[in-house]
Amino acid sequence: MPTHPYVSRFFVNTDARRDKLIYDLPEAWWSRPYEYEWCTHFISPHDVVLDAACGISHPLKFYLAEHSAEVYACDKDARILSHEAIMQNITEDIGAAAARQVEAGPMNRLHLAQADLTSLPYEDECFDTVFCISVLEHLSVQETVLAVREFHRTLNGEGLLVLTFDHPTVNLPRMNEILLQAGFQYWGETDFNLPADAVRTDQWGGLSCFRAVLKKAQI
Repeated sequence: MPTHPYVSRFFVNTDARRDKLIYDLPEAWWSRPYEYEWCTHFISPHDVVLDAACGISHPLKFYLAEHSAEVYACDKDARILSHEAIMQNITEDIGAAAARQVEAGPMNRLHLAQADLTSLPYEDECFDTVFCISVLEHLSVQETVLAVREFHRTLNGEGLLVLTFDHPTVNLPRMNEILLQAGFQYWGETDFNLPADAVRTDQWGGLSCFRAVLKKAQI
């Protein structure tokens, strides 16, 4: 299995993982240790980035705020606009210690917005990187088409889309088609085969997690 971070493929059990991102990750977040570790390869202190459908308690947006030049994060949940609601949700989901760890970080560097992925409130070509981590499995095919178009619109010409999603909830050939039709191309090699040692959960009928890194296709 290729180990280079630019390869788009399924996560496997031998991939690097991190069990803490700002706070200790819950065991129930079966794919997040692998996803977050992989995401760190695409973080630069010079970049303007988006955490798309960031969730309320999920830590990537807080981590990005510590390591990127400017960070935007959006979610359709209205609690994203309330500092108190965010802290309460972290306390409920993770624990009071985790909320204190987030509170101690540079939250003032986060630009938070309530938004749907199908209609992002950002200007064209304003981001160097868009992260969308384990979100698209929650969208319909039509919503996914619109969201991917929005990612393409808001990324700059050299920008990267850093994407993960659950399989087989997301149909891989259909997703590939949606990404290519939106004007993306894979940044590196691709391997669409599901390996025997893929990271997997038996929940929800059995899932594995695919990662993809894409850029705008050159015209």
